[in-house]
Amino acid sequence: MKLLITICARGGSKGIPKKNIRTINGKPLIAYSINHANRFKKWFDQNYGAATIELSTDSPEIIEVASSFGLCTEYMRPVYLANDTAGKLDAIKDVLLFSESNKNYDYILDLDVSAPLRTLEDLIEGFKVFINNKDCQNLFSVSNAHKNPYFNMVEENDEGFYSLSKKGNQILSRQTAPIVYEMNASFYFYKRAFFNQNSLYLFSKSLIYKMEHTSFDLDEVVDFEFLEFLLKNNKLNFEI
Repeated sequence: MKLLITICARGGSKGIPKKNIRTINGKPLIAYSINHANRFKKWFDQNYGAATIELSTDSPEIIEVASSFGLCTEYMRPVYLANDTAGKLDAIKDVLLFSESNKNYDYILDLDVSAPLRTLEDLIEGFKVFINNKDCQNLFSVSNAHKNPYFNMVEENDEGFYSLSKKGNQILSRQTAPIVYEMNASFYFYKRAFFNQNSLYLFSKSLIYKMEHTSFDLDEVVDFEFLEFLLKNNKLNFEI
């Protein structure tokens, strides 16, 4: 059994310049995902087969930083897959095909650099759920949702007014609304066959792994500041 672990980190982040290599609690952000990849690779190698870790970036600077933490690569992401409109699934497929020049993979694990609040146990338990369902195509991590589209999320309707995003029976409290989850972007497992589709769409016979601890992605500077506060003051009840 062979697994490809991808770490995708383009250089042109607009919201937080140089986000993927920005220092947080003494280390560049990408170092946390490299550490998780190495730890999961060790577990996978001992229990299932062989895992390979590959970096996907268009930035020589990111390549240099990743190399200093032991992740070296000969792959450079094409420019057309590194702009603001390029889909991440297409970027993963491109590095997958590059990596398959001398071997074939059964599974792919993508670790999102922007969402480092994961544990080895999350990855292990998520993988077990994933491979125990023969019909699923992918699995992604989620958290309990802070907002619910059946109760307190709205969108513009055809008449230009605003109403609940999801229609249903009259729901008077958050507790009685259908259960929904929030994608936290931390990790994604895929079966190799998923990438044989001509048009890649994430929600294709998907499963979820619900994290019981805090997890969120870093989109704005305030997210960085909040996470650094949590790390420096030992406010997390787990280690990343």
